[in-house]
Amino acid sequence: MKRAKRFEVLDQRPVNKDGYISEWPEKGFVAMKSPYDPTPSVVVENGRIIELDGKKREDFDFIDQFIADYAIDVDQAEQSMKLSSLEIARRIVDIHVTRKDILKIASGITPAKMTEVLNYLNVVELMMGMQKMRARRVPGNQAHITNLKDDPVQIAADAAEGALRGFAEEETTMGVARYAPLSAMALLIGSQAGRPGVLTQCSAEEATELELGIRGLTTYAETLSVYGTEKVFIDGDDTPYSKAFLNSAYASRGLKVRFTSGSGSEVLMGNSEKKSMLYLECRCLYMTKGAGSQGIQNGSVSCIGVTGAVPAGIREILSENLVAALLGLECASSNDQSFSNSDMRRTARTMLQFLPGTDFIFSGYAAEPNYDNMFAGSNFDAEDFDDYNVLQRDMQVDGGLRPVREEDVIRVRNKAARAVQAVFKYLGLSPVTDEQVELVTYAHGSKDTPGRDVTADLMAAEDVLKRGITGLDVVRALYESGFEDLAESVLNMLKQRVAGDYMQTAAILDRGFHVMSGINTPNDYMGPGTGYRVEGERWEEIKNIPHMIDPRDI
Repeated sequence: MKRAKRFEVLDQRPVNKDGYISEWPEKGFVAMKSPYDPTPSVVVENGRIIELDGKKREDFDFIDQFIADYAIDVDQAEQSMKLSSLEIARRIVDIHVTRKDILKIASGITPAKMTEVLNYLNVVELMMGMQKMRARRVPGNQAHITNLKDDPVQIAADAAEGALRGFAEEETTMGVARYAPLSAMALLIGSQAGRPGVLTQCSAEEATELELGIRGLTTYAETLSVYGTEKVFIDGDDTPYSKAFLNSAYASRGLKVRFTSGSGSEVLMGNSEKKSMLYLECRCLYMTKGAGSQGIQNGSVSCIGVTGAVPAGIREILSENLVAALLGLECASSNDQSFSNSDMRRTARTMLQFLPGTDFIFSGYAAEPNYDNMFAGSNFDAEDFDDYNVLQRDMQVDGGLRPVREEDVIRVRNKAARAVQAVFKYLGLSPVTDEQVELVTYAHGSKDTPGRDVTADLMAAEDVLKRGITGLDVVRALYESGFEDLAESVLNMLKQRVAGDYMQTAAILDRGFHVMSGINTPNDYMGPGTGYRVEGERWEEIKNIPHMIDPRDI
């Protein structure tokens, strides 16, 4: 057939290189409303839920039982369930109804009821709800700090730059899992070189991650995954109860904990039970609440290719972020998985969290070029820093980042690299050359850095574990090597573990190590003229981007 030239051009557009599929409810390929989703219901008898969303207690699977016993306020349930789902949806966007009132109502509704409520809200209304329901008053952002070589010196330099640019949390992972101790140590040092008080995490196998946390080499954990069907949970050799136990293990050692879930995982693993992605994710979020976690990383996350392929999939992602907020959880709202060839589409997806603000707009903005991102690439990366800062300026929105000067970035990158060099030398770990410090200082990514002796690094990483090296050893090494300010910052991070205040909902630390959380700095939005506004010193900072012309100089 003879082709129309316009359609030939359109077929080559980046957006048409993405994958799209039609709805198929029987296999779970439906975003928000499946004909197989259960009808909301609850029956309470003698202070115990004996029916949940059409299931009698004797027919509960372990997810139903966990939610019924630990995630729903039994005293509030019957009162909340009497409200129509439409009425609850309207209250969410009503500026005359407080966040506190909505949290009380939401504490008593079931996952099926929550799903029904969210289906009444369009995208703009979902954003209005998020602006009111976000836990912490001021939005924040989290970075991925990784590289293809698992180079700890580059991790430290990128962490320093990321902290300087405004990220409140930084997370690393490895291509070779055995690098974890060196990666965690480098991330801890580098983050404090960029801005004191940045929280750090090393994503690894759960036993290793817990050990690194206990040793004081990390300050939070995020990879406690939960799933929306019993079969997927069993495939992972887990239950909601084992996750709750693991959560307690972290918390009892003074580590901030955030669970991970996201729509699409059950579909990807072939066990969706014909339910909508939103309903299954609601179950995940209720389990997170019941397990005692202060927050969640959600928004499809690494399964966004599935959710983003079906109609209303991006709307569903925002919906599940809002459900987290409605349940009183910290929400790190994904945006951390590259999912589209289209710059327009990936930006539009991010704006749904960027504009209303979430506790962490990205649960992993790639603070390196995406070729170095070991989490499979983020929706935004280091090459988008200037675009992101201009978007903040254009819309007078706080997206958690700040413009920086080139000389300041060079300074903190160099300081972080030299600090890691000194600590490794003091502790007798694998050597860092002056040449590597120099190259990493000015590098964009691992293509600009020399290779390291992998065998020596892995032996050093194993040595860290064998010798029982802890955060206090890092403090001593920094202090004795002339980095007294970094030693003090790392020591202050360890002190936070004892105080425990940063384990509160949506907690981050400012430069003075003061905790800002949903408890002591709660979101107080109640319509125009209320809540957090970008103004004063923060607005001046956002406005002052590079390449700006001062008309008075012309």
